[in-house]
Amino acid sequence: MHNLNQILFVPLLLTLPVERVPAQARLARATPRAAALAVVKANDNRKRAGELKNGVLTLRLVVGMARWYPESPTGPFVDVAAIAEEGKEAQIPAPLIRVRTGTTIVATIRNTLTDSTIYVRGLIERPAASLDSVPIPPGQSRTIRFAAGAPGTYFYMMTPGIMKERVPGQGIPEREQLGGALVVDPQGDVSPDRIFVLNIWGNPRDSLVYSNAVTINGRSWPFTERVLASVGDTLRWRVVNATARNHPMHLHGFYFRVDARGTGKVDTVYAPAKRRLDVTEDLSPGHTMYMTWSPDRGGNWLFHCHITFHVFPGDAQLSGAIPGEHALHSVDAGVHMSGLVMGITVDQPRGLRPIRRTNVRKLHLFVDEGRPRGVAKRALGFVLQKDDRIPRIDSVEIPGSVLVVTRNEPTDITIVNRLREATSIHWHGIELESLFDGVAGWSGSPSLLAATIAPTDSFVARLTLPRAGTFMYHTHLNDIEQLTSGLYAPMIVLEPGRKFNPATDHVFIAGWDGTRDGPPLILINGDSATGPPIEMAVGATHRFRFINIGPAVRLFFAIRRGADVVIWRGIAKDGADLPPASIVTGPAIRRLGVGEMYDAEFTAREPGEVQVTVGPSDGQLRFRQKIIVR
Repeated sequence: MHNLNQILFVPLLLTLPVERVPAQARLARATPRAAALAVVKANDNRKRAGELKNGVLTLRLVVGMARWYPESPTGPFVDVAAIAEEGKEAQIPAPLIRVRTGTTIVATIRNTLTDSTIYVRGLIERPAASLDSVPIPPGQSRTIRFAAGAPGTYFYMMTPGIMKERVPGQGIPEREQLGGALVVDPQGDVSPDRIFVLNIWGNPRDSLVYSNAVTINGRSWPFTERVLASVGDTLRWRVVNATARNHPMHLHGFYFRVDARGTGKVDTVYAPAKRRLDVTEDLSPGHTMYMTWSPDRGGNWLFHCHITFHVFPGDAQLSGAIPGEHALHSVDAGVHMSGLVMGITVDQPRGLRPIRRTNVRKLHLFVDEGRPRGVAKRALGFVLQKDDRIPRIDSVEIPGSVLVVTRNEPTDITIVNRLREATSIHWHGIELESLFDGVAGWSGSPSLLAATIAPTDSFVARLTLPRAGTFMYHTHLNDIEQLTSGLYAPMIVLEPGRKFNPATDHVFIAGWDGTRDGPPLILINGDSATGPPIEMAVGATHRFRFINIGPAVRLFFAIRRGADVVIWRGIAKDGADLPPASIVTGPAIRRLGVGEMYDAEFTAREPGEVQVTVGPSDGQLRFRQKIIVR
């Protein structure tokens, strides 16, 4: 059984550094203080820590043991190291540090742990060339003084020296609950925003199963905060990845604008002309983003990490147990999801009349199971009815049928479930009504929630696509098994009057052929090694649409001539056209996190052979497909 601690381990934030003390750190002996184990308070990052006086923020922080209930006040708990302000409750995420540029920060950190040195990172002026660690042995304290530096969204964290706890064959414990946000505001007026920090605590139970607390602002779904908004509101969010893993953060139903991205060392604010639209943004360890969005439709929506192991019960819970059949197919979103998920409820203004839909195109999509033909124990697929004949019940296409629709054309898609189990379909990247978004037990409104599509039952998704581009649809129930068995497919939206020509418009969608019982095999368009050659004429321009929808693993999509990357023109991200200022000709390689999509145009300049390549790293290629230029 895979789990989030075994997949994509990135030891960036867990590596114990060489102990060296920067000049601004002062070592002092702390007095041990016996105290009863306190309960951690979930930090919603609305209140700044410390005392601000005469341009100096003074912080007195204590690292000590506390009891954390990440799922509910009466649910599973774990005793962890946590950070508190002196005399106050311990918090996860760590206390919010927020000041204006020009402020001096003086932070005294006292380590009350009895057996662990802690390593402080991120309490340093930005921009910074590196985030040197400051070690604080048990029972000691240090004072760190630094200028706030350039405006932006940053992180800080305190990692206990836990590597000695590693048990052979059982993986490495994760202690990323001691990370928090450090926000530097510019001088002058600042628009109101919210801050959401991602944290992980993980412990191996055995060689296969972990206990995990995977949280947003200290809570795990379904106990994460519910964001309430109204149609027309402007929401500004700062998202901080204070973990050692990447997290592709996905917003259902809407686009958000990426206004700034940070690496932890430097925060880059994009010029207005270069601010792109996204539905999924992949955040590396320690990275941050500032995003803005405005809902124009009411209903319930989600913002979540798109790595399946970070949102799946059993992988993203302290229990560490795989849920039973009922939970996997429950209509209750609080049962079949967990971890890095946050719910959003948007109020719909009263008096709005539903839009009348005329000249509706009707499609029928069947969810079928066929004979396994790869590593996965099952073969599931979406099969589009292409004529009057209903597809055979065991017909399977992996990936599923490419749906080609027209912008602004009302389209009703009847999904017929011919599996022996329930399913649900999420239309990824599509701007649609909440009821059809595909999260059983959550999508819709309190008076009408979306149900699962039961065996032998059907559901009609009513879509009117407002944007031409590259999208996808995939299961949103029992995600690991159904997704790795084949329930995913591309969706192409064209401008009115345009025809889809697969000879010049190429779709590459990545998925997994594999179960929880073994290493995954990456599939591209259903193949694990190579695809049929593509023919191109010299001077011709073809469009390439790349999609990553495996449960985990970033992938590099590229076009190469031999070992060299050629040149292409990136034109769209997540179905939205790139801003004109961002459309440039450059190296034909793009890294996509799970849930990300990217479109590029390639013009053949000379005859010969090039290749489309896909792999989990730039040099580790798993898939190749020839392009023959004549």
